[in-house]
Amino acid sequence: MLHRIEKEGPAKTPKKLRVAVISDLNGSYGSKHYRREVHESITWIRDELEPDLVISTGDMVAGMKAGLDYEGMWVAFHAAVTLPLTRAGIPFAPTPGNHDATSRPGYEAERAEYRKQWKLWKPDVNFVDVRHYPRRYAFMERDVLFISIDATNVGKIGEAQFAWLDDVLTRHANVPVKIVYGHLPIYPFAQHRDREVLGDRALEDLLNEHGVAAYLSGHHHTYYPGKRGDLRMVSLSCLGGGARKLLGTDTPSPRSVLVLEIDPVKGITSLEAHPVENFERTVPREALPESVGQGGTSIVRDDLP
Repeated sequence: MLHRIEKEGPAKTPKKLRVAVISDLNGSYGSKHYRREVHESITWIRDELEPDLVISTGDMVAGMKAGLDYEGMWVAFHAAVTLPLTRAGIPFAPTPGNHDATSRPGYEAERAEYRKQWKLWKPDVNFVDVRHYPRRYAFMERDVLFISIDATNVGKIGEAQFAWLDDVLTRHANVPVKIVYGHLPIYPFAQHRDREVLGDRALEDLLNEHGVAAYLSGHHHTYYPGKRGDLRMVSLSCLGGGARKLLGTDTPSPRSVLVLEIDPVKGITSLEAHPVENFERTVPREALPESVGQGGTSIVRDDLP
């Protein structure tokens, strides 16, 4: 009896992952209003960009002050951001900011509300570590590892979180592409916020040791696609209030949405900021300084050797 032999076809090329990243959407303390730029960005992301995933690098509500209507602020945020994306089938994966759920003492009620909200609105992703969700967690999206860390306060991330991050990265050492994101940057990007950083050289070393492709951060309200060695350090501009100036520049960063194209094997193949005033454009690299910071904290633009 003859048996038909099926020939193996060429190996399938992994489909690229498209990720939109937004940051610092909040207004003044207690505000339940979101700027035009926030609404227009979400509409563009949902209707035009149609990404596989949306990430926030923190400061979604305008908290960090006693006596505010935190539940009401979150209701307003979900109506403006979470609900439109969820209805479109686009997962939204947040990380806490200092105005959302700071780790500073005295803000336990804000942190409790943050936990409550994001357990109700848990994103539909393939979680691989939820031991400390929603303050820090890890998930896989199309063979790319994403890790949200709790970077809500100035200074090093703490021994327990450092050990947890090392453990997650070690257990996923075979994953070619890893993205870590949090609120505060490791080193400064913006004028007048040069001290509002993690300043954590050990964290930078850990990310490099595990071959992390990029660390994405907010808080400084400035866009800069930087790198130190093989590690990209990308600062997000804000969509809400308080646009700031990059170190060494004279004009505030335009409000924008960061878009990543990621090949699950080759890594980040495209990283561009799309300004709200014209989403079809991208912020040109040559309009940005060749580096920000100085000495041991200097971050070089990612298109330069």
